[in-house]
Amino acid sequence: MSDGLVQLRPSAPSASANAARATATATATATATATATAAPRVYVETYGCQMNVADSDLILGLFTGDGYARTARPEDADLILLNTCAVREKAEERVFIRALELAAHKAARPGTVLGITGCMAEHLKERVLERAPHVDLVAGPDSYRRLGELVARARSGAPHEALIDVRLDRDETYEGLDGVPGGDGVSGFVTVQRGCDKFCTFCVVPLTRGRERATPPREVLRLVRALVAGGVREVTLLGQTVNSYRHEEARFSDLLRAVAQVPGLERVRFTSPYPIDFTADLIDAIAEEPKVCKHVHLPLQSGSDAVLARMRRGYDYAGFANIARALRAAMPEIAITTDLLVGFSGETDDDHRMTLAAMAELRFDGAFMFAYSERDGTHAARRLPDDIPDALKQARLTEAIKLQAGHARAAHERYIGRTARVLLHARARRSAEQLVGRLDDFKAVVIPRGELAPGMLVDVRIERATSATLTGSVVGA
Repeated sequence: MSDGLVQLRPSAPSASANAARATATATATATATATATAAPRVYVETYGCQMNVADSDLILGLFTGDGYARTARPEDADLILLNTCAVREKAEERVFIRALELAAHKAARPGTVLGITGCMAEHLKERVLERAPHVDLVAGPDSYRRLGELVARARSGAPHEALIDVRLDRDETYEGLDGVPGGDGVSGFVTVQRGCDKFCTFCVVPLTRGRERATPPREVLRLVRALVAGGVREVTLLGQTVNSYRHEEARFSDLLRAVAQVPGLERVRFTSPYPIDFTADLIDAIAEEPKVCKHVHLPLQSGSDAVLARMRRGYDYAGFANIARALRAAMPEIAITTDLLVGFSGETDDDHRMTLAAMAELRFDGAFMFAYSERDGTHAARRLPDDIPDALKQARLTEAIKLQAGHARAAHERYIGRTARVLLHARARRSAEQLVGRLDDFKAVVIPRGELAPGMLVDVRIERATSATLTGSVVGA
């Protein structure tokens, strides 16, 4: 392929051409020498939840501390890591396809190490190398302190079977380690609780993340202060069941209040809480602390008590609805979002109608909705039949999505004509002339950029709304 270039017959080189060629050769040699002696480069690609994003920042912090330089291009990397999710089978398949694509960079750059880290590594263990023999190392989410050693062994040519580290550690919270600042530079993540003790029948998280353990409050505050010192204005506290946090006598509500007092921090968020541990003292902390955002993501999963029992969620619909009512009684403007899982084992048409009725009653501001897919190793995979046809799952999911879209649009439209405080985060996807920010309740707002910049707090008059986004202009601009 000529790429539109016309090929000319070469002529005898002139003296000036020879001199230029000699200079170019010397420059190329110097560049190659500098590259050979430059710091190795690391590239991390993240799949899954905010916890994985925070873990990727932690991994990058470990390797930059060891002298690596970050790169945004896998083709330039000496170390390529895919930090993965195992919640759904489709996510794992995407990683295998991506790993095969990235294997081409190994061939182009001999010595490049390709690794799979995170929950998928923990879930599949040795099977990762069976499906992806071009991968050099497999490390679970409790193995990041040992990643440097694994990479060194991979570079030395160690056999694949020696490069699997998926040991779960009941005490590992990565205390004392700092990640690199990631994201948009305005909002940062701090993991305060790892693992899960709930053992819902459909979920692999306890198998891939281990049991619950809490990061000490002093360490949480140290990490938050470090983020604020680096320019972050909003912090999200993370945990698989974040409100289950308990360290000695400190409850999650105590931690939330302490973080809200950090000087220079404008907003505090948290995700994801678990309904049975959502207590009155936590509702009070959200309501009483001005910097704690008035948004709660509270996973329902199903509106049917029979389905919730088969899921082993530990609550019924009435108990969940009482939490939502208590939140709205304390904070009428609070936004409540949720997770919904349709098509679980044994779900009848009546069970599905109960979920739709729950959605109609509670009118969530937003929802992540999925069709059930069986995950190896879970109780449901071992003991409960995956007996809902895929076509019926998808039909039920489509119905739930359509209903929720109407609720989300109404929740957004109530802001039209109002003025609201917006924290600006980044350039809008569709236009370099716009910025996107978020309200206290997490709704996205797009405004003209003008002389504004990410990190600024501005008052915006809301002019238009869709089910996903608000649009407005800065008051006084």
